[in-house]
Amino acid sequence: MSEEFGYSPSFKRPSEIMRMRRKRSRSEAFSKAGGVADGTDQSASLSSSSSSSSVVCVRPFLPGPLFFNTHCRSGGGGVKRRNPFANIENRHSPRKKCFGHDDGGEAGGQSRAERRTTTSEGEVATKSDDLAFLQLMEKIDLGRQETRNSIQKCLSPSKNDSVFEETEEDVKTPLQKSPQVISPLSIASPVCTEYPADWSLKTRLLFTSSVSLSWSEQPKAQEEALGLSQHCRAQFSTLPHNLQDPKSSTALRCAFQQSLIYWQHPSLSWVPLFPRINAERSFAGKNTPWAHDAELQRCLMSEWSTSLSSLYSLLKARLCPYFYVCAHQYTVLFRAAGLGGSSSINALISPTTRGLREAMRTEGIEFSVPLMEQERMGSKSREQVILCDEEQQQKDLEHKEDRCCSDGCDEYEDRASSLSWLEEMGVQDKIKKPDSISIQLREEGRAMSVDHKPESVVCVEGPHTFTLVNFLINCKTVVAATGSQAGLPPTLLAPVPFRGATMNSLKARCLNVKSQVASAYQNISSMEITGPVLPSSLHGITTLLRLAQKGNFSAILYTHAPTAVLNIHGTTCASGSADVSAFGLHPASIKQLQQSSSLGKTALTQITMNNYSYTWKK
Repeated sequence: MSEEFGYSPSFKRPSEIMRMRRKRSRSEAFSKAGGVADGTDQSASLSSSSSSSSVVCVRPFLPGPLFFNTHCRSGGGGVKRRNPFANIENRHSPRKKCFGHDDGGEAGGQSRAERRTTTSEGEVATKSDDLAFLQLMEKIDLGRQETRNSIQKCLSPSKNDSVFEETEEDVKTPLQKSPQVISPLSIASPVCTEYPADWSLKTRLLFTSSVSLSWSEQPKAQEEALGLSQHCRAQFSTLPHNLQDPKSSTALRCAFQQSLIYWQHPSLSWVPLFPRINAERSFAGKNTPWAHDAELQRCLMSEWSTSLSSLYSLLKARLCPYFYVCAHQYTVLFRAAGLGGSSSINALISPTTRGLREAMRTEGIEFSVPLMEQERMGSKSREQVILCDEEQQQKDLEHKEDRCCSDGCDEYEDRASSLSWLEEMGVQDKIKKPDSISIQLREEGRAMSVDHKPESVVCVEGPHTFTLVNFLINCKTVVAATGSQAGLPPTLLAPVPFRGATMNSLKARCLNVKSQVASAYQNISSMEITGPVLPSSLHGITTLLRLAQKGNFSAILYTHAPTAVLNIHGTTCASGSADVSAFGLHPASIKQLQQSSSLGKTALTQITMNNYSYTWKK
């Protein structure tokens, strides 16, 4: 625009032009004053008003309306405000500029030209320059107004021109808060109210909390008796969510004693019967009268068989959720239908040996090796050959060679093909080739390589579990023949009473210790629980601590290593909901044990609750 009209922001008028403009403004002021007094005769009223009273008309520096002041001045007429830049030398003369005229400003220019008819003829040239300048300013103002209108139209479009139609729902919807306005403290963190089911047996639990745990020790005789009675009757009291004083809560102390109870057979007070695997040290120096007494061993085994049959009958009738058979070489977990994600009764045995698996096949017990099958389906490793060979060892000796070839005895074929060069030399008869017996021994060696390992866990499901019970009762290897455990039947553990069982209680004791936190020491209350901790007992204790410790505690779990792999699940999954109301456990514990465990062949080692939210490690 500066190139078209010759306008520059640094444009300054010389002193002569400014003086002429002041002179013109005074004349215009007189003409306006006369027009207001008498519209018919402007000249007469102008002369009368100038003679009677001199009205001082003050106008701003830039072109605009005049401001009339009541103060009078000797010179009379309108006076313009003093220009602070009048004394500054202006090197750019307006006469050297060429202003362009446009049709858009003719109306405004003509209206202003008509009002200047009363001025002298010597000011015509100056007025033309001023008229061009005023036209330029009007064009600038008009352009600014159009730009402002277009911007406003874009920001707030009309209903007809809007691209998106506005519905009533959009109008009525309140404005949402910005994410920056929402405080980070108001965003609730996810709360985990349960930890995964752990079917492994624990030998020791260590709980720590900043809130005192002294409420759990030294129960009164009445509280202990009430806890035993509630356990036998499968009654569970409802505890309040906010316990102000746990030590004075009789219901809490009774429920704690109820969660410590388990049932065991056989039970010998002077000999610890759990754990049984690698437990020779615990039997060392103990009195074992059954070791060399055959009649006593027969009586113990008869009572044990009765107890095992009673447990399986309770399990089949849905009156017992699970039980453990702890032998000196392996541990068996029997679970009722509906628990562990299985729709039928199932049993897990760990660890196993090739001899035990062969004996089970001989008795007609069908089983699977879940971990080895998963490896075979995933990577086609050497365990595939071991599993196939173990499943086909029931066939006749006549078909063994065909079986080995069909199962892919690749190593033997490779070696046979590698000996083809001997035929070319004519010495193939002098070289001894591997026969079917050597191949079978080699494969048996591979099968024995997983013995006593977690990968050797065996799963028995459905009616074959009954055959497994008969197998355990009649198998002689279930009882140790030599050593400190010779003649002693396996230990049976269950959360509910059964025939021949003894009621036992876990041992709990509390200690107060000081723990270093940053640079200071903090009082920490700890509770240690020892004994065979069953899955339902662990869940019951943590549920009580959640209420008593106000949702803040931690626990270290010591797992019986051979039972960690019992967290795997079988091949069949639960298809419907089974009736589990008569199991004799707390409903919350049953709900947890119904889910399939996500721990695999590992077990929980630590549980932490912070603000009623669980975290765990395995």
